[in-house]
Amino acid sequence: MAREPDSSTRSTESGLTVEPVYGPEALAGWDPAERLGAPGAYPFTRGVYPTMYTGRPWTMRQYAGFGTAAESNARYRQLIAHGTMGLSVAFDLPTQMGHDSDTPLASGEVGKVGVAIDSVEDMRVLFDGIPLGEVSTSMTINAPAAPLLLLYELVAEEQGVPADRLTGTVQNDILKEYIARGTYIFPPQPSLRLVADMFRYCGEAMPRWNTISISGYHMAEAGASPVQEIAFTLADGIEYVRTAVAAGMDVDAFAPRLSFFFVARTTFLEEVAKFRAARRIWARVMREEFGARDPKSLMLRFHTQTAGVQLTAQQPELNLVRVAVQGLAAVLGGTQSLHTNAFDEAIALPTDKSARLALRTQQVLAHETDVTATVDPFAGSYAVESLTDAVEEAVLGLMARVADRGGAVAAIEDGFQKAEIERNAYRIAQETDSGERVVVGVNRYRLDEEEPYEPLRVDPAIEEQQVERLRRLRASRDAAAVRAALARLKKAAGGTDNVLPPMKTALRERATVGEVCGALREVWGTYAPRESF
Repeated sequence: MAREPDSSTRSTESGLTVEPVYGPEALAGWDPAERLGAPGAYPFTRGVYPTMYTGRPWTMRQYAGFGTAAESNARYRQLIAHGTMGLSVAFDLPTQMGHDSDTPLASGEVGKVGVAIDSVEDMRVLFDGIPLGEVSTSMTINAPAAPLLLLYELVAEEQGVPADRLTGTVQNDILKEYIARGTYIFPPQPSLRLVADMFRYCGEAMPRWNTISISGYHMAEAGASPVQEIAFTLADGIEYVRTAVAAGMDVDAFAPRLSFFFVARTTFLEEVAKFRAARRIWARVMREEFGARDPKSLMLRFHTQTAGVQLTAQQPELNLVRVAVQGLAAVLGGTQSLHTNAFDEAIALPTDKSARLALRTQQVLAHETDVTATVDPFAGSYAVESLTDAVEEAVLGLMARVADRGGAVAAIEDGFQKAEIERNAYRIAQETDSGERVVVGVNRYRLDEEEPYEPLRVDPAIEEQQVERLRRLRASRDAAAVRAALARLKKAAGGTDNVLPPMKTALRERATVGEVCGALREVWGTYAPRESF
């Protein structure tokens, strides 16, 4: 930046200096053609589409899923009735880890943080009465992404919807699980092979589906700064592209369907700058490192979720304000779709009313403000352009440190990203504890006594119901056909064939998600992280 911080300067969450005043000198020697371009044109700093929201607003998604498939289906129907333009599925922890609801490891967790999906029968109930050829669905699932996507495809087939009409996204970002979240199953190399198999399968069968959502959101929830979020996410993206190219795929055959997932924090200006810098960096990487020629391969398209980690249980109604600010940052940063958190999520699962209020927040932004009237209103801003350049420089420096370690996977195995994120999380915690970082209602402007709040609670009987559904499933299916299908899946996993076709056959025979993942565990093993670094 221009000068050393003094008493009149502040720092961003990434530690970059924010000047009290910016003027023309901040952009001295700055080439708008090189740094900005036009909206919808390389390097996409100003947005991936020429008209952005002037033609239509971003896709308004609401992340939902809890308890049984029937309960989640009811919530989805409510959200659609209230104007949601896309669904986003939250799965419970056993499903995320590739375990069936009746395994001892699932005890106490069934339906708690998302919906339990064990088989095609559950997926059928989840989307009952929802036309899959008309809605866009995002599924936040990683290690078992392949079986969950195939279950979705099977239910669409039952509805008479061909796979090439399906639109949506499957997260499928296993590398960030090793870094920040922990719902991994297999070691990195077979996990990357599974990602590449999904790229190939969807390229042939589901060309409108986004095959991966490369996620910085969960790194941010673990404590990553905006610079770390972008640097480590783009480094993961590079690793996925390299894997697919090494598997013999042409970069322009799969890159247009790559998507990203970022957080939007309350630090408004840095967040806007972060999104703009990320687009510019990715466009250059895809063109210069991978030789992509299709303009769509250069576009960093992303979904945004407001920052759950910044929600507070104290004075939870303040979260309505936080979410509105965060949502506006995402919109002015050029997101393609947005989920706004409910104000009570720091306490429990959102109620119907709080989920509706979260959606209404987006609708106010889209219809009652003028932010959709023009593309990239911050272009040319001395402050935002300077911050965009500063974020870009810091991100490239951190990406170089990952590259020096041999790339994202090698750095993960060394514990580099995890350690960097933990250091930043500790710094933020120290600043909050000392009061240097103000959190309204937590370390300043507190109430002597909090108002009572009745959260939504999941019925513990759900686990018993789900276990009984599995018992009936196993009793009624053709067990020999399931065993044969799982054997074919293991054979593919042990060779070089794409594992998704035999996996789909097994799921059609009503094999469970846990059984499919168990078959792959037998061949590929499981990942055991280092205890310490």
